Amino acid sequence: MLRLKDLREDKDLYQEDIAKILKTTQNQYSRYETGIRYMPIYHLETLAKFYNTSIDYIVGLTNTKEPYPRVKDK
Repeated sequence: MLRLKDLREDKDLYQEDIAKILKTTQNQYSRYETGIRYMPIYHLETLAKFYNTSIDYIVGLTNTKEPYPRVKDK
C-alpha cells in the first residue's frame, strides 16, 4: 500500500499521527503502510474520508485521486 505513505507525507504527517486517527499503534500502522498486514475496511474508510479520496485510490485500483460522490442518507 504505497499510497498510504504518499498520502501521509503529502500532509507532512508522521505514522504516529495517522495511528492516533485510527486509534491504533504506530507499529501496527507501519505494518499496514509497508504491506506486512492488511488494513481493515473500517480503517480504509476512515482514511479515505480523512484524505478526501476513495478507498479504490488508496489501494491502487484507480489513479483518480478525487473521491466518488457520497451516498446521501435516506
